[in-house]
Amino acid sequence: MFPCWTLLLDAHMWCLHAASMDHLQYWRREGQSFFQRLFHWVDILDPSSLLASDGEIKNSRSLLESKEQANKDELKVKEAWKLSLSSVHPDTGSVLPLVFRPPAFLPVAAPLVIATLLPHKGVKPALFWQFLFQSYSAGFNYVNRNATSCKDERIPLKQVLLFVSSVSYATCAGVLPQLAMNRYGLNSPAMQSLFRRIVPVPLFASLSALSVLVVRGEEFENGIEVVDSTGNVVGVSQTAGMKAVKETAISRAALIGTTAAVPNVIVSFLQRTSFIKRSPLVLAPFRHITTALVLGLMIPISFSLFPQAGKVTKEDLDAHIQAATTEPELYYHRGL
Repeated sequence: MFPCWTLLLDAHMWCLHAASMDHLQYWRREGQSFFQRLFHWVDILDPSSLLASDGEIKNSRSLLESKEQANKDELKVKEAWKLSLSSVHPDTGSVLPLVFRPPAFLPVAAPLVIATLLPHKGVKPALFWQFLFQSYSAGFNYVNRNATSCKDERIPLKQVLLFVSSVSYATCAGVLPQLAMNRYGLNSPAMQSLFRRIVPVPLFASLSALSVLVVRGEEFENGIEVVDSTGNVVGVSQTAGMKAVKETAISRAALIGTTAAVPNVIVSFLQRTSFIKRSPLVLAPFRHITTALVLGLMIPISFSLFPQAGKVTKEDLDAHIQAATTEPELYYHRGL
């Protein structure tokens, strides 16, 4: 069952030649502050970009790579950047599989998150939805990783094993609250509240961070490329790889943790109101809508927490990188 995501990846990857430096330089210019990044992510995450054909994506890359870009229509250049940033991997220059592009994250993940957070009556449906959500999360993390240290489209066996292990562990760990309730008959209101509303929040946040750390482990094991202010590659740094993965793990934990916590807080408040006491059936659809809204709001916020063009000082880098450059700061692609 699991290799379906890897098949999607292999089936949709094809090469476009020079996206890496373009994207990194763009984020260095346009993404230094949180609000700059948030503004751009709100635009990039527009789902309408998913309708673009491969030909349109190629044309947008051609426009951005042309030397006469400055003389082009400003609106066309802006749209070309939007399409490139939302559809092309910045390191490999490959078009991302449709379901793993940033604009697809909300429409694909929202129903999975809602179903995962439902108060299931048994372990089997909880396992099913956990498996789907964790599989998609791991696939998204891998496809949008930093790929500068390994641009081969073939996925190493070790990475496949880590992928499967990450999904399997997260799926089993995610159903522990449901399993504990069923196994020990925890049916009191206090226990229901603890295992359905409180425990899942830190648990899902931790599992989301862990998925990033495991799936993208090759980045801090092998290192990632760091570049100078002119875009020249200085070397491959494990320190930069660790920093990129750690920042992304924190942002993903913030995304899933907030999405799990906020609807619970709102629902707990509403349950005390007279309207909900008279119409309790309204509560379930309200919870689902609130979960989707919070997820939609948190996606651009979480993507903007750390710069896409990460910056690291020379003194914090590996010894061979320090010896290879005189620049005080170097840059790397953080990934998503």
